[in-house]
Amino acid sequence: MNTKNLVALALLVGMGAVLHAVVPGFFLGMKPDMLLIMMFLGIILFPEKKSVLLLALASGVISGLTTTFPGGLIPNIIDKPITAFAFFGLFLALSKLKKSIVTVAILTVVGTFISGTAFLTSAYLIVGLPGPFAALFAAVVVPAAAVNTIVMIVLYPIATSIVKRTNPAADQAIKIGQ
Repeated sequence: MNTKNLVALALLVGMGAVLHAVVPGFFLGMKPDMLLIMMFLGIILFPEKKSVLLLALASGVISGLTTTFPGGLIPNIIDKPITAFAFFGLFLALSKLKKSIVTVAILTVVGTFISGTAFLTSAYLIVGLPGPFAALFAAVVVPAAAVNTIVMIVLYPIATSIVKRTNPAADQAIKIGQ
C-alpha cells in the first residue's frame, strides 16, 4: 500500500466522517450511516485486503464516535469489519462481470443491508435495542440503503475518473474484471 492510496483512503474516511456527523438521528436515536458510502467507495477503488482492513477499522471507530445511537460505539466497531469484508468478498465474486454503475449500486444496497443487520444484531446483544428489530430495520436501514445507493450512483463515476486521471497504476485496480 503506497502513500497515495493511504491519503486517498484517509480523505474518503474524513469525508464519510463529516457526512456521518452532520446527518441527524431521526428514529429512536438511529441515523443512516453515510460513512458506509465512503467505505464502499474505498473498497471499490482500492480492492486490497490491507486497504479493506484499514477502512473497516477507521470507519468503525469514527462511526462509533459520531453515532447518536445509545451505546453504539462497540456495535459500530463490530459492524464495519464484517460489512467491509462481506462487501469485499461480493465485489471480488462479481469482478468477473463488467463493473458498471448497476453492479456498484446493487453492491451498495446489499452492503448497507449487511451493515444494518450486523449493527442491529450486535447492538441487540450488547446494549439492547430501543425498539423492535424489524421496525428499526425498516425505518432506518431500508431508507439508508436507498440514500446510499443514490449517492453512490452520483459519486462512483466522479471518483473513478479522478483516480484514473491522477494515478495510471490505479487504472488496473479499477478495471478488475473488465
